[in-house]
Amino acid sequence: MYTFGTMIQKLKKDPKRIVFTEGTDERILEAASRLLAGNFLTPVLLGSKKDVEAAAEEAGYNIRGAEIIDPANFDRFDEMVEQFCEIRKSKGVTPEQARTILSGGNYFGTMLIKMGIADCLLGGATYSTADTVRPALQIIKTKPGNKIVSSCFILVRPSATGDNEVLAMADCAINIKPNEDELVEICGETVSCAKVFGVDPKVAFLSYSTFGSGSGEDVDKMRNACRKAKAAYPDVPIDGELQFDAAVSPTVARTKCPDSAVAGYANTFIFPDINAGNIGYKIAQRMGSFEAYGPILLGLNAQINDLSRGCNAQEVYSMAIITGALA
Repeated sequence: MYTFGTMIQKLKKDPKRIVFTEGTDERILEAASRLLAGNFLTPVLLGSKKDVEAAAEEAGYNIRGAEIIDPANFDRFDEMVEQFCEIRKSKGVTPEQARTILSGGNYFGTMLIKMGIADCLLGGATYSTADTVRPALQIIKTKPGNKIVSSCFILVRPSATGDNEVLAMADCAINIKPNEDELVEICGETVSCAKVFGVDPKVAFLSYSTFGSGSGEDVDKMRNACRKAKAAYPDVPIDGELQFDAAVSPTVARTKCPDSAVAGYANTFIFPDINAGNIGYKIAQRMGSFEAYGPILLGLNAQINDLSRGCNAQEVYSMAIITGALA
């Protein structure tokens, strides 16, 4: 498995600079303090120097060594405004509008990535997912060949033997009701992400039907998407449409789909929509004793990740390491 230890070793060999859009948040400050102590990922905290340092002192965290950038007093702000206007010229954004937009940490931080001042970004402790993804789409844009941004969660169930169980689930956070072609793209990006975490992907396209046991347009969508994904990624074991029990239980798979090479052993799950995906990963997290890491944003030209507004400092720290390593 690609553990946090191996990610940290990778970052020690090639340190990155990570932007935190909410520099005065206590959870961010605690995670930044831990990262600085490890000396493998440099936090860039957004906010006024006075406010950030005061918040850190009040909370009792040592952030000496962190870079603090104040959007209101950034010496390259005029250059940033010019670049942003060029990026958004099709929308007719004026310099005055750009200055207002870039005063927000989410847009300002994303422009730091675009300008090469930092390597990656982690936001969302107070911003919504939409407020993290929107500037990324407008400024960083999707990778060549990609049409959408998607996301996956990596779920880890610790084992006393160290042989942890690792799963990938998508898309649980971004695309509300993806169509067939979007599901194929989500599949490809999730497979690539899963491999980074040591998963040998066996992909199940999930449904309430297994190989035609049910019918309807939602079943057809998953069956057709699976067929297209098999053609697009012929070297990856992919099957569907599969019910969840058939996907993970060898006993059920022998009854429902005995000829499937994936059924019973799936570890990478493609959900039909955000309802199923969000509910599914949270059931695994809350009732299956899995640790959930994500949402990890996929398909962008740079590594930008989103936090839950209910996150704790440990989750910020873990997601910062993941974001840095993927960068």
